[in-house]
Order: sequence, then structure tokens, then C-alpha cells
Amino acid sequence: MSYFQDDDKNKDFLKNDDIQKSPLQERLEQEERETQEKRHKKKGGGGGKGGYFFTGLIGVIIGALLVWLMMPGLVNQMPGTTTSSTGENETTINQVATEVTTDVTKAVDKTSGAVVGITNIQEVASGGFWSPQASEQPAGSGSGVIYKVQGDKAFIVTNNHVIEGAKQLEVTMPDGTKEVAQLVGRDVWTDLAVISISSKDVKTVATFGNSDVLKQGETVIAIGNPLGLEFYGSVTTGVVSGKDRSVPVDINNDGTKDWQQEVLQTDAAINPGNSGGALVNLAGELVGINSMKIAESSVEGLGFSIPINSAIPIIEELEKNGEMKRPTMGIQLVDLTDVPSFHQQQTLQLPKDLTTGVVVTDVVANSPSAKAGIQQYDVIVEMDGKKIETAIDLRKHLYNDKKIGDKLTMKVYRQGKIVELSLTLTNSGSL
Repeated sequence: MSYFQDDDKNKDFLKNDDIQKSPLQERLEQEERETQEKRHKKKGGGGGKGGYFFTGLIGVIIGALLVWLMMPGLVNQMPGTTTSSTGENETTINQVATEVTTDVTKAVDKTSGAVVGITNIQEVASGGFWSPQASEQPAGSGSGVIYKVQGDKAFIVTNNHVIEGAKQLEVTMPDGTKEVAQLVGRDVWTDLAVISISSKDVKTVATFGNSDVLKQGETVIAIGNPLGLEFYGSVTTGVVSGKDRSVPVDINNDGTKDWQQEVLQTDAAINPGNSGGALVNLAGELVGINSMKIAESSVEGLGFSIPINSAIPIIEELEKNGEMKRPTMGIQLVDLTDVPSFHQQQTLQLPKDLTTGVVVTDVVANSPSAKAGIQQYDVIVEMDGKKIETAIDLRKHLYNDKKIGDKLTMKVYRQGKIVELSLTLTNSGSL
């Protein structure tokens, strides 16, 4: 019988489970089965290393999404961050600290320490009709400029109307401390006054400049206390709008202009409380004393300041004598333009073509005018060869061009005729 013919029979024989297997055969078959099972699990789990990589990538993506969703809440809890009331996140604002220095800031730094506040304290009646009592209360405030320290005293220039009628004067220093001040002297015609305080706390003194060299259009700075001490040390800037201006001033508040003040015009804001404050140039030099009294309150950009060159002689005289000693004639005046035409023709008997001049309404006894023979109702039309049209013209010639002891010649109309007279001027304080 052939070997190949009996091959199938042999296979069936090998598959018969009833045949007894050796221990070695059983161990080999068990290892083969375990190996096949492991291979089967690997194939079903995603293909080895590629499956693990894909699974890790998915985990990273999910983690990133969770962190991104949690970020708004974490940001709000971090220091230095805020959330607006609308729920929107605010970003951090970067700041740049740049210290700017200009000619104006340099001038203010140089002079502002010399500008002080002045409070006018007056005696005010109170308590009613049956039990009147007097008490001292602040009646107003203004500004002043410390211009000199001599020994234990510091001298301050201000406006006359700032200190007028004061029972007591109080100075507020740049650091807020208060000092009691004493009146040194005042002059109603130029609206200037000088007061003094202790020099122990004075740190800055203003430097006088030269107002004559100012140019129209030049930058100037006003320093003072507008509207009171609440706005202490305020600074406004402008330019010199005009020089050699003449502004009519009502000295006694009777509605009639008594004097023409020589002033600087500026568009730097000068408000109530600025009076007596400093007008300085870009070098920080004092070139004017601001005055609200001669400012036009109904017009903007039109402020006035007394030129320092005009103020210095007055300041020196007030320091020395406590007053301005001016020459006087000893007469009372009224402008011819204020006299009705009937009295011009019938009482004064003036020519019809004479329309300007100054009428003498009263003559003081033993005055230079009385001694020279000036009479009531004389009409002054000329002094020392200069035409006199108003009382302001007369005072300007008398105060600016003449001195005590000078001789004065003039022409007057008396009962329709020209009369020439001559007199010697005396001190106004002697009458």
C-alpha cells in the first residue's frame, strides 16, 4: 500500500483529541494560543504606536480647550486686573511720565513764591438796632508781591483799593501760613500801596524788570488769587496788547472820572482777587502790578497793569514818607463840558467858540491859588503854555510835570476876558 494514499488517514489520526498528548506538546500549544490572542488584541486596539499617538493628541486638544474656556475667570482673579461694570475686560493702560519745562514754567517757578494773598479785615456793626456790636470780619481779598527784604521786615506792593478801609491786614503766604501786616503807605491816585510783614518765613523776593522795553505782542504772565484765596496762586498767560495806554479812573466813586492812569494793556485774564498781583515777563521779572479796578468787567481779554517803571517812584516814596507828597493849587474843579450851556454864556460869560476848560468851583483859604488871586468861576484854559481841556489834563500836568516849590503860570477866562496868573505850588499835606 502506497504511503501517499494513506496520508489523509494520518491527518485524521492527528486531529483525534482522544490521543494522549505529552506535557511538552500541551505547553507549546498553550504558548501558541497566547501569542495569537495578543496579536489579535493589538490589531483590534488601533494598530500599535499609531493608536497611542492619536489617543494622546486628542487628550492634549481637549486639555487646551478647557484651559482656554477657563481663562476669563482666571484673569479677573489675578492682581492688577479689573473688570468693568458692563462685564467687559479692561486692558492695562501704559503711562509715560514726561516732565515738561518751558519758558513760562521757569518764569512762574522764579516769581510765584513772591506772590501772596491779602485779606482786608474791617470792623462791621452787628447785633441789631437795640444792641449794636462791632466785630471784625473779612471784607475782601486781593494779591500782593514781595519785592524787598530789609532786616526783619519784608515789603509788599499791592493796590490801594485792596487795603482801603482795613482795620487789620492779613497776608497768606505761599505755604498757607498767615501773617499780620502793617500799612506802610498808600496813594489813591496811582492805586498803589505798600505793606510790611515779618521776613522770617519769606523765601522768595520778586525781581523788578523794565516795563519800558516791553514789546507789543510779547508774552506776559499774570499771577494772583482770582475770586479769592480758594484759587491761590493762579497763573494766566497772554501778550502785551498795548503800551502807554491811558485809562480814566473814578477815584471817589462819584461817577465822574478823576484821573487817567497810565497802564499796560494785556489779554491775560485779570479777575477780582488778581488786583495787586504780579505781571511778569518770560524772564520771571516783575514788569507790572495788576489792577482790577481799572479793568473793564464787561469786556473779555482787556486787562490792565500799572507799569513797574511808573510804580517804582511811588513805591519808594511810600516806603520813605508813607504818602505821595504832591504839589497842590488849593482849588476844586469841574469840567466845562459838565456845565449847562446857559451858565456857560450867562454866568461865566464865555465866548461861544470856547467848549473845553476847567471851571474853579471853590478856592481854599490861604492856598497858593488864593494867594495868586484865583477866583471862583475862573475857567482855566492853559498852564505853562499847555492847553488844558479837562480836570484830568490839569492833574496830569500838576502831578507828573511839577514839584513842590515850582512856579506855575496859567491863563484863565474871567467874565469873558483872559487873565494871566502865577503861583508857587505847595505840599498838599500843608492845607
